[in-house]
Amino acid sequence: MFSLTHAAAQQIQQAANASGATELALRIAAKIDPDGSLQYGMGFDEPHDEDMRLDLGGVAVVIGGESQELLFDTVLDYVELNPGEFNFIFSEAREESSCGKEPAAKGSCSTGCGSGGCASKGLTH
Repeated sequence: MFSLTHAAAQQIQQAANASGATELALRIAAKIDPDGSLQYGMGFDEPHDEDMRLDLGGVAVVIGGESQELLFDTVLDYVELNPGEFNFIFSEAREESSCGKEPAAKGSCSTGCGSGGCASKGLTH
């Protein structure tokens, strides 16, 4: 199942408050590019009937059918990548952390959203 760390949930709630999106869910998406790399996206959106709906740390999350399998056992975290540079990362769910400060995140530590973070549909940090 997809999950969020406490740090990610806090940052998402702050972004929702700042952008007036508190009534919207956070949509998480993933796709495989033609070169085989996995790309992630996220932003505030209205839920659709076919979406998986989750309540994670007080954050309403929706995942469309095409992304559900790609996001299985994925953790969204918000970490300091370099001094003063914070970003969302997607990684495999594991018991211990090697790249984040939360115990649920470990693995590839893929940033997936680039150095500017995931800002699609109004999510900023």
